[in-house]
Parts: sequence; C-alpha cells; structure tokens
Amino acid sequence: MLTEVNRSSKSFRNWKYFLNLIPILLVIFGNLSGGWLTLLNFGFSFIVLGIAEMLFPEDHTNDDFVEDNLPDILMILSVIGQTLAISSLIYGIVNGIIQDYWIITAALSTGGSSGTLAIVVAHELIHRRQRIWNFAGRFLLFTVFNPYFYIHHLRIHHKNVGTEKDPVTAKFGENYYQFVVRSISGQLHQSMQMEKQRCKALNQSPYGLTNYMVTCIIGYIGVVICATIFWGWEVSLAILLQAIFANLLLEYTNYIEHYGLIRKDNERVNEKHSWQSDKLISRFMLIDLSRHSDHHFHAAKPFNKLLSYPESPVLPGGYASMLFPALIPPLWFKLVNDRIPSPQIAD
Repeated sequence: MLTEVNRSSKSFRNWKYFLNLIPILLVIFGNLSGGWLTLLNFGFSFIVLGIAEMLFPEDHTNDDFVEDNLPDILMILSVIGQTLAISSLIYGIVNGIIQDYWIITAALSTGGSSGTLAIVVAHELIHRRQRIWNFAGRFLLFTVFNPYFYIHHLRIHHKNVGTEKDPVTAKFGENYYQFVVRSISGQLHQSMQMEKQRCKALNQSPYGLTNYMVTCIIGYIGVVICATIFWGWEVSLAILLQAIFANLLLEYTNYIEHYGLIRKDNERVNEKHSWQSDKLISRFMLIDLSRHSDHHFHAAKPFNKLLSYPESPVLPGGYASMLFPALIPPLWFKLVNDRIPSPQIAD
C-alpha cells in the first residue's frame, strides 16, 4: 500500500508537464475569438511566464519520476493541439474572425506556441526510434517550415556540440543577432551537404526527392501556393509569420543552451557542455528542455527522466525569464559571462 501511495505521489511530476498545453489552448481560443484576444498567448508566454519564473523557486528533484503512459499521452495531445492551432489560425482569417493587424498578432501568438510546444515536442520525438513517433516529430517541424532541425540536431549538433564545427554552439561574446544568422545559415548548409552525401551513397540524385531537405522545401512551397489559392494571401502570410517566429524562438533556445561553452574535438560530451536550469516554469512548461545538460550527456533519455547535475553550468534564470536579457547583449553578457568556467574562455 505504501509503495502505491509513493508511486501516486511521484507520478505528479508527469502531470506537471501538461502545463505545456496551456499556450496552445490560449492560441486556439484567441484565434476563434479574434481581436485583442489573439494576444492572449503572446502575453501569457512572454510576459506572465517570465515574471512568474522569477517568483517561483527551483525544483532540483531527481528521484520523483515513475513509468506510466502520461508522457506519451502528452505527446499525442501536443501533435493534435498543434494541428488545431494552425487550423484555428486559418479558420479565423478565412471566416473574418481575425482581420487587419490582428492577423499579425494571431500569427505571432500561434508562432509562440509553435516555438514553445511544437518544436520542443518535436525535439523529443525525433530522438525516439519508433517510426510513428519519429514521423510525428517531423510533422511538427513541417508545421513550422523547418527543413534542417531533424537532420542537423541528430546527426551533426549532438556529435559536434561545443566545437568549432557546430554552428549551433554560440561563441563567447557573440550576441543573439549575430548567432541567429550564423546558426541558421550554418545548419542549412551542413544539413544540405549531409543529405547530398547520403543520396550519393544511395546512388540517388543529390537534389532529388530522396533528399530530405529538397522534399521539405518543395512541400513548403506547395503549402504556401495552395494556401494562397484557396484561402488568400493573408493566410499564407500568417502561416509564414508564425513559422518564422517559431524558428527564431528555436534559435533563442539554441543560443542560451550552449553559449560560451567549449569542448575539445576528442573530448566526450558530458554534463558540463550545456547550460541547465531547474526553474519550475521552464522545467514543466517546456517538458524539461531546461535540463539540457543531461539531454546531451544521455541523448536517448526521455524528457521526464532527465536529471539535474551539480557540476553543470547553471543559467541565472530559466528559459522564460532569460528571453529579454538575451535580446539585450550588454545585459546578457553581464548576467552570463562570469558564470562560464575560466578555462572555457581561456581555450
């Protein structure tokens, strides 16, 4: 009986991750209501959560996870939710619920959810070996028009993190704006090169439909053309805008996850090569993405089993509260640079 009580108590950790669905519910409600309500998720995700994170304590617990079906249920609901969010954006515009400049606010709110839920969940799913989960992760990435993350994150970033070969590792003294240009261009280039090599090894055309990058880009062009023909240019603009914003949020997380941390080419990736945060909001609103050190240390580990390490470098805040400092370079450098181990800088 005691064991069952303890299990029930510990399983509450898995329930906390369902907080991740709040933004997508706000997006759907806002898109179906129109007007200033299209700003609900934008205000919630980037103002309310940022303030809340500074007020709430950290949660360093490592021994409170259990085996149950809740993480998989959350993954399924997230895929359904993202589909409904994009659909509600289209529906709201087509039916005149969302008009004029509110189309922009609706697209940004939807993109905010795409960046904090769809891409985060996709990141979890593409690491899974089962085809159905892997496909679901790639589908989520397709909704944000990202052709490179699936290839680069799995086959390049995890291998080269912390080295000069990895464009996703932000350099010491590099601001977010410099990083986002270098990161996206580098990931696109490296992913295309890797796909070309893979296709050549299969005796296929390097720019044919076997190339994942080429297939995705053709798919995106097809979606935009069809959306314009059937629903109008406003819908196409909104879909593109939400995707752009979502990917900028992805690059923000890339920026803060590895900023200034260096690894030698022959050094094994460990818990010291990524920043971590145990802030409650970031932990459970982003399904423990903030325990990024353990993710790189043990890439195949499910999100609900990621651990906190005392040896890992710790961000001064969580992902929600570090967004605005990251956008203000002098403030970011002041908050973070002194936390980087001196040998890292010296190298």
